[in-house]
Amino acid sequence: MRIVFLFMAGLLSFGAVAAPGDIATLDRSTWPEQLNNPTLFDVASRAEILMFARVLLASESLDEPALADRLGLRTINLESINNLRQRMWQRLLANYNFAQQSCDQDASFCFLVEDMPTLREQAAKFQVSDESYYTRWAEPSRLFHAQYLDEQMRKAALSPQTSSEVDHFGDYERNGDEMNDRLFLLSFDSAANAVPDNTGWATEYLRKSNMSGTFFVLGKDIQNRLAERSVAGLQALYSGQCIGVQGWEFRSHSHWQDWQDSVRRSADLVKSKLPENYVPLFRPPDGQRRADAGDFFKSQGLQVALWDIDAQDGAGKLKASESAQRVLTLMLLWRHGVINFNVKQDGVKTSMPWLITQTAQSGIGWEDCQDAFR
Repeated sequence: MRIVFLFMAGLLSFGAVAAPGDIATLDRSTWPEQLNNPTLFDVASRAEILMFARVLLASESLDEPALADRLGLRTINLESINNLRQRMWQRLLANYNFAQQSCDQDASFCFLVEDMPTLREQAAKFQVSDESYYTRWAEPSRLFHAQYLDEQMRKAALSPQTSSEVDHFGDYERNGDEMNDRLFLLSFDSAANAVPDNTGWATEYLRKSNMSGTFFVLGKDIQNRLAERSVAGLQALYSGQCIGVQGWEFRSHSHWQDWQDSVRRSADLVKSKLPENYVPLFRPPDGQRRADAGDFFKSQGLQVALWDIDAQDGAGKLKASESAQRVLTLMLLWRHGVINFNVKQDGVKTSMPWLITQTAQSGIGWEDCQDAFR
């Protein structure tokens, strides 16, 4: 049994992290164990949960001007940030309760957590000693979680002027919050660029792996594909997979005058040409949509499909290996959810297979796309 001890006084403060805009990633080689059974997945999960809880708690000590400065913004929506923090705390508590069910098999990172006060208490004193088996992981993990928290708080700080996936506007919007523990859904955005398009590679890889994913497509891309191949060819391309829509073009649906037509046209086209694959889901490009759109989506029989684990593979700032390691770390932290890859980045051809291989024996499951968001 390995025990977590005291580690560095610097961890007592929120600590220095990268400049605003940097994307969080963590070198998983700093973690000394392979995730080759469910118990070791839980050990790593407990560690990431406690480290994130530590930096989340520390962020609450910052007043509004200090927090705005930290996020690189002139003004912030503090109420939105606090709501985000509250949701995070609730999920951390639920996740730690799941993760500690294997403490009788390996007691690493196992502490008395019975409710929110005890979770916050353990987060406040969570440290790792220089002599610990996990010492190489501790500081890189702290930096990762501080950067990741900044990413999420920055999005909340800009709401509602700029909406994102951290916003929740009604019961017609879904992410991975309600999924069962250890269950994940693969989803793929189209993004604005036309090439490279790795849809064919991704769908074939998933079929060979007896897996499925949800591909969110642009109406104009489907229209262009139909000009190049038959409907049967398009159906073969997406065989066994699910298709939702991102609108006619990859652009913000929050201020676009024709956003309703964009959604409606795309859904009608996919539903008519690919009825076996179509799922009534709309994913807003970059998470940007109107807060008052609930009546429209309900009238169309659509749900807004968000995500909670972002590979950040669309901006070109992360290598494929960094993107994959980011996703794995967030899977350990959130323990279930919707993973968002960009199918028009070549990195997906490296990151997705690595991720599936790394978790093959960890006891997680991959949600069938037809069962998601029901």
